[in-house]
Amino acid sequence: MVDRTVLAPGLFREDRDRYSNVAPCYGGIRMSRKGLSPGRLEAFSDGVIAVIITILVLELKVPAPDGAAGLRAVLPTVILYLLTFVQIGIYWVNHHYLVDEVETVGHGVLWSNLMFLFCLSLFPFATEWIGVKGLSSFNTALYAAVSIFPGIGYMALWTQIRRQSAAPAHASWGKQIASVSLYLTAIPVAYYRPSASLVLIGVVAVLWLLPPKVDASQE
Repeated sequence: MVDRTVLAPGLFREDRDRYSNVAPCYGGIRMSRKGLSPGRLEAFSDGVIAVIITILVLELKVPAPDGAAGLRAVLPTVILYLLTFVQIGIYWVNHHYLVDEVETVGHGVLWSNLMFLFCLSLFPFATEWIGVKGLSSFNTALYAAVSIFPGIGYMALWTQIRRQSAAPAHASWGKQIASVSLYLTAIPVAYYRPSASLVLIGVVAVLWLLPPKVDASQE
């Protein structure tokens, strides 16, 4: 005999039992009960990173002097803007490689991703600080310190994704440790020579500009 116990208006127990194992559907997209699709996480991250880059370029101000004097006045800010843009771009590229390693994302991945994006959003502040106050030892050390946080955030996100992914990793743990170590080294170096500190940060960028090695057997 079919159990027709009413659970709610228009809903019977037999209907609940029949559809209890069916994953919910939102906007025509069926959600997996084992995890969420990484598509929304990737789209949200792309949007946040695009806003960060937009804020960064808005901080470029036209100098008061005309001609070559104006270019000389703004040149340090433009160089720092270029370095910051490259760093953000590298994180964006590698974020795509990282998210591509999983088919679903869980609670830990979502929050790790938010933490990473928050750390990345500090770059415009540090860049503007130097642009306004100049390339002093303290200001450069502050920029190097801010550069550490996205690296740590990315490591946390990488760890969460590697826990649930069997795909080959696009970056090694050692490479990430080396990058954070160079950022840490750049802080005391800034008090010796600010330009040398920025060179160390640039070395990290060069390390990550190289495309990741992909195992041909896994393609």
